[in-house]
Amino acid sequence: MNHSVLINRRTFIEHATILAAGSVVPLASGESASGGWQIGCYTRPWDHYDYRVALDAIAEAGFKYAGIMTAKGRSWVMINPETTSEEAARIGWEVAQRGLKTASVYGDFQLGSSHAASVQALQRLIDHCVTCDSGDLLLGGTSEQQQYEPYYKAIADCCDYAAERKVRMTIKPHGGQNATGRQCRQAIKKVGHRSFRLWYDPGNILYYSDGALDPVKEAGFVDGLVVGMSVKDFRPPKEVMVTPGSGVVDFPKVLGRLRKGGFKQGPLVIECLAAGDVATVTAEARRARLYLEQLVEQAALEATREARPALGTPAGRLRAGPRLF
Repeated sequence: MNHSVLINRRTFIEHATILAAGSVVPLASGESASGGWQIGCYTRPWDHYDYRVALDAIAEAGFKYAGIMTAKGRSWVMINPETTSEEAARIGWEVAQRGLKTASVYGDFQLGSSHAASVQALQRLIDHCVTCDSGDLLLGGTSEQQQYEPYYKAIADCCDYAAERKVRMTIKPHGGQNATGRQCRQAIKKVGHRSFRLWYDPGNILYYSDGALDPVKEAGFVDGLVVGMSVKDFRPPKEVMVTPGSGVVDFPKVLGRLRKGGFKQGPLVIECLAAGDVATVTAEARRARLYLEQLVEQAALEATREARPALGTPAGRLRAGPRLF
C-alpha cells in the first residue's frame, strides 16, 4: 500500500478521534508537530569561546532556539546589570542573523548596595531581555540566608515592570535557598505574582543533593509553576557536563511528571553537554536535539492517547465504528 495513503489515513483517524472527544487543538502558525515545545540550547557548552562560536554551533546543530548564558568575554555570564544596551542589542542581532530566536536569557543578578539599587539592576536585566527579544529572564536565586528576604523583595517589586514589557522572570533549582522543589515553590509563593515562575532543572536537583533527591519526585512539588526547563543530565558523583540522555536523569519520567503538573508546552533548553572541542560539542548538541525531539514526539503520542475517550463512552463508541476503510 502507498505509504502516503497510510499517513493520510492515520492523520484522518487521529483528527477524527479528537473531534469525537469534542475538542480540537489547532497548531499555531509556524508551530510544528512538536506540540508547542521549543527545543533550544544555551551557549554554556561552548563557553570557552566567544559567544558567536556558540551561536554558530547551535544553528549548525539544527536548533531554532538559543539560550543566552555564558561565554568567553569581559564577563563569564553574558548578560548582567553592567551590560550596556548596545551590547545586549548586538547579542540579539547575532542571534537573529543565524535564524535563531532567543528562548531564555540567564541574568547574573546580585543584590546591590540598597533595595533601590537592586531593583534598578533587575530592571536593567529585564530591559536587556526586551532588547534581546527574549520573553524569559532566568535567575539563579541566592545561597545566602540573610539575602533571602531582600532578594525576593526586589523580584516582587519588579514583577509589574516585567509584565508591562512582556518578560517573565523565572528561578530554577540552583543550590542554596532554592535547591529543591519545595524551596522553589516557597520562593515563588513568597513573590506571589504570575510574572515570576519556575524553570525546572532536573540535573541540579541531583547535583545539589549529591544524588540524594529524585528529580521526578521533586517535580511533584512544583505543579502549576513550571514554564520552562533547563535540560541537564547528571552523572555521579557530581558531574553535569553530560549530554542529555546519557546520564542518570530519567527524562521521559521527568517530562511526564511535569506534564501531569501542567507543563505541557514551552521551552526545553539544553544547558550542558559532554565536553570537547567545538566540533565534538556541536555533534553532541545535535544528538541531544534528536533525543529531545523523540521525547516530545512520544509525549505528543501520550497526549493523544489521553484525549481519546474510552470505548464504553458514547464518543468512544462513535470512534469504534462504523469502519471507514
